[in-house]
Amino acid sequence: MVCRVTTFAFEGIEAKPVDVQVHITSGNPFFTIVGLPDKAVGESRERVRAAFSAIGLAIPPKRITVNLAPADLPKEGSHYDLAIALGVLAAMGVIAPDALDGHAAIGELSLDGALGQTLGVLPAAMAAQAMDLRLICPEVCGPEAAWAGDGTIAVANLISMINHFAGRVSLPAPVAGELAAPDAVPDLADVKGQDGAKRVLEIAAAGGHNLLFCGPPGSGKSMLAQRLPGLLPPLSATELLEVSQIQSVAGMLQRGQLSRQRPFRAPHHSASMAALVGGGIKARPGEVSLAHHGVLFLDELPEFPAQVLDSLRQPLEDGAVVISRANRHVKYPARFQLIAAMNPCRCGGGPGDGACRRGPACARQYQARISGPFFDRIDLFFDTPPVTAVDLALPSPSEGTAEARQRVQLARDVQSERYEQTDPREARRPVNADAPTRRLVEIASADEAASSLLSDAAAKLALSARAYHRVLKVARTIADLDGAGGIKRVHVAEALSYRRRLPDGQTVGDTHALAR
Repeated sequence: MVCRVTTFAFEGIEAKPVDVQVHITSGNPFFTIVGLPDKAVGESRERVRAAFSAIGLAIPPKRITVNLAPADLPKEGSHYDLAIALGVLAAMGVIAPDALDGHAAIGELSLDGALGQTLGVLPAAMAAQAMDLRLICPEVCGPEAAWAGDGTIAVANLISMINHFAGRVSLPAPVAGELAAPDAVPDLADVKGQDGAKRVLEIAAAGGHNLLFCGPPGSGKSMLAQRLPGLLPPLSATELLEVSQIQSVAGMLQRGQLSRQRPFRAPHHSASMAALVGGGIKARPGEVSLAHHGVLFLDELPEFPAQVLDSLRQPLEDGAVVISRANRHVKYPARFQLIAAMNPCRCGGGPGDGACRRGPACARQYQARISGPFFDRIDLFFDTPPVTAVDLALPSPSEGTAEARQRVQLARDVQSERYEQTDPREARRPVNADAPTRRLVEIASADEAASSLLSDAAAKLALSARAYHRVLKVARTIADLDGAGGIKRVHVAEALSYRRRLPDGQTVGDTHALAR
């Protein structure tokens, strides 16, 4: 007789059902697991054997075969322990085989029979709900699984699970963890001077645009970037589940607490490609996926290896990362907002002792580390001037994060309503930066003067098609902040002024002259 129980394998954040089949027959004592298991899954037999011994059960001296179907799907991780143990218990007659019908199981066994923390419980619980199955998971993961809905069974150890199926105890349904309190974010009022930089930061927050600050050391680039999360609205319910599923697979959810605060990731410039975009032996999510629906901040941008930066080009366009392996492809969502900061040159390019003594050649050489196609995917470029002693002596500005956040929220509300009206299927794209190109004609209508200016700029600045559309999207965001229905010349002019500048400080093609 073959006893069956369902568990899950993970491909990205997608939980795919796996049929655990257990067969016990006469023959030489042997315990084998087949179905493309990795080393952690293969070691499950030793954890199951020790856990059974700890609770006073002896595995019969027979031939035990565990098949993980489909056999051509790679199986990774220790979360198969509980499902294998349940199948063996049913095959031994300790629990009724039909008792496992309508159940799925995920969890790692300790040698004493306890169930410990397991990765990926939230996506597994959501997949079980979709299949109308009750998920059995470790008690410590119960608050996380409960976010997927009712029907979860959280058990502390094997003894509790056996007693539950025997009808001797009734396990209470776990309660979903509370929403975590948002972390304190620094206030925009702490930044003195840099009014232009605050303006462009507000535009980036309102439209979800990628932004690059370039300026000498100490000009406040990192301070400004760290204050962007305070301008962004909290995660919606759908975004919250997507972000939490990634965090669950990455082992970042503590006590089942979810947070509506948008992620802010700031990897060091020594990060490898696998650390940034994901990968490794088990294809774990990288920083771009951990920043999904949030902000990825890259400080000292030219110090990142060129190959690593170019690996961001696909997720910046597609909002997803595909990690290819010889026998499978793993896809992680990665719709993030990029904020970067850099010095004009390696010397710093600041005033006084920090001034560059090599001239524009130093800046050109330093910025040449970043490829043109990568620059082309950045919507806003802003040169942060040095902060003077006069600026530092001024009192703190009266307007801070709270006031700017209100304007950002109003602009985002307009965008969300706009996309729902043009096409309900595009409601998942609530910001201008993610607007599909085919919709720009409808949502970014410009008057004659604005269209003429944009056409002249596209010809004289040799804008690529991508750059042209990005200027239009930025102009649409500026118009939304102004409460304007259509795009006017002043909106296009401001959007063009945020295009990339040459290392010597001159705007490419003299954009300011065009704006006038």
